[in-house]
Amino acid sequence: MSTPVELVRVMRSGFHEGSHYGAVVVTDTDGSVLHARGAVDAPVFPRSSNKPFQAVAMLQAGAQLDGADLAISAASHSGEPMHTSRVQAMLDRVSLGEGDLGCPEALPLNEAARNEVIAAGGAPRRIYMNCSGKHAGMLAACVEHGWDVATYLQTDHPLQLSVRDQVARLSDEVPSAVGIDGCGAPLFAISLLGLARAFGRVNAAARDTAEHAVSQAMREYPEMVGGTGREDTRLMRAHSGLLVKGGAEGVHCAALADGRTVAVKITDGGDRARMPVLVAGLRMLGLESDLLDELGTGVVLGGGHQVGTAELAPGVF
Repeated sequence: MSTPVELVRVMRSGFHEGSHYGAVVVTDTDGSVLHARGAVDAPVFPRSSNKPFQAVAMLQAGAQLDGADLAISAASHSGEPMHTSRVQAMLDRVSLGEGDLGCPEALPLNEAARNEVIAAGGAPRRIYMNCSGKHAGMLAACVEHGWDVATYLQTDHPLQLSVRDQVARLSDEVPSAVGIDGCGAPLFAISLLGLARAFGRVNAAARDTAEHAVSQAMREYPEMVGGTGREDTRLMRAHSGLLVKGGAEGVHCAALADGRTVAVKITDGGDRARMPVLVAGLRMLGLESDLLDELGTGVVLGGGHQVGTAELAPGVF
């Protein structure tokens, strides 16, 4: 087993309070390694960074998705009205309802939307769940192809077998494990390097391919991919051609238009550790902006005021 690599150092009042460990890889246009720290060859579950590959499988199955509908099919949305209304419209077009979604019930991620639901006496619903757009897209693919919609989340369902095939094709790896994601959909383990390679290929794909359609939709409708104030949405708005998709348990990917990619896995799943590493990788690839300055260092609070930082550890880049 490889020695864990410190990626992010947490400083409080000048004191080194803790560290986050993990792996990061930066790949070139051809998928070769430009920079790596940590066990980039070890298998990981891509979590929601997997969603562009799942959306490719939906299109390959014949799903009639484009524009904002396609973007939200590859999203971890915030459950704002702009998201839930679009998911409902997608279900309506294939004569299905919220009850057909296989994802669990949840409240919106967006604080304002969540407070509005609670104030109105509402309760968790499947359509509020951040993966409901992906599930609506999967159902649309099943309807279009004539596949059973009641079993679409089973690992041996034709749609999920197609997802597995797309993950293998794009990553150049045979998935080493199968798991179930937080939303209930099957998830296929590949290395962090394979994830970076696949993510870059989606963003640099030729026109008239499913991969290009997915990346273009996500870049054109970043508010559907995340939501108000979300990092992925803000990064794609700030940097033309950039494709960004984060996932649970400390996974995050970002690819330039030419396919160069940064992929991050934080071992303990710490959310605050992702951005300092991702931003450092993007800077290595030549990106600069005020937003990267903002996101590149996390804020540690004490008494409601900043008293420290979550910052890139020495020697990562």
